[in-house]
Amino acid sequence: MILEGHACASGAGTIIAAFATWKGAAFGTGLKTYSEVELSDREKKVHGSIEGMPEADTFLIERCVELVLEHFEIKLGGKVKTSSNIPLAGGLKSSSAAANATVLATLNAIGESMPPLDAVKLGVKAAREAKVTITGSFDDACASFFGGVVITDNRELKLIKREEYNSKVLIFAPNRKVFSSQTNVKRSELIAPYIDMAYELALAGEYEKAMTLNGFLYCSALGFDTECILRALECGVKGVSLSGSGPAYVALVKENQIEELRSAWESCGIEGRVIETSINNRDAMSLENEGFT
Repeated sequence: MILEGHACASGAGTIIAAFATWKGAAFGTGLKTYSEVELSDREKKVHGSIEGMPEADTFLIERCVELVLEHFEIKLGGKVKTSSNIPLAGGLKSSSAAANATVLATLNAIGESMPPLDAVKLGVKAAREAKVTITGSFDDACASFFGGVVITDNRELKLIKREEYNSKVLIFAPNRKVFSSQTNVKRSELIAPYIDMAYELALAGEYEKAMTLNGFLYCSALGFDTECILRALECGVKGVSLSGSGPAYVALVKENQIEELRSAWESCGIEGRVIETSINNRDAMSLENEGFT
């Protein structure tokens, strides 16, 4: 018996990073991760692979498959493979997207379903066990899964707010990698009172002000350059931030700001690439068959 399933989930960008207060906000992006799962009663273990990265750690996606099977008390093994256009270890939620896509692909394979928030929480549990996150990244996982803008309490695993929001997104992704698990939490906690202010702005729907404040605060706490943020502000952009624990920066931009900001970032002296996308307002279940023919 061989069961096959596939699914897709989006990446995300930061409005409020949750390292300081365990409260976060994020938005889905048009970048995506695809997961393919093949299960068999002839296999006892789950083996993972990541396209183009033969040496990458695959524990997260393997554990996602295992947790879904354990939930339904199904004893199968098999393979899981992911592919993605989300830069790895850039603060652009590649782990959350991989977890969500793999949970959904496993459900697709076994012909089962579960409440969306329960599916998200399974991926968060796997991420914690894989130690690719500090707070569980529930905000990132919800943005990836539900799309639009989300505001969350990561400690309570509570989705506070979700709404659609239309905007172009420009991303500057430096070539170096920074893993969320390496974030200096003690330095982040020093800025907690000011991150609370940014969080209140987000709750009030002032997403651009919230993310810009978040960006300056976390750049200062974590040792990142604010030049990319300042260059965006010079271009008239109202919402720009360090994404997650960096090193990527994300900006909500108008159509007529894209080329100016692209040029400003490309000449900032940091090696990397500029990615143009949009906020993704679709949930991962509606994206399930996208990219698979």
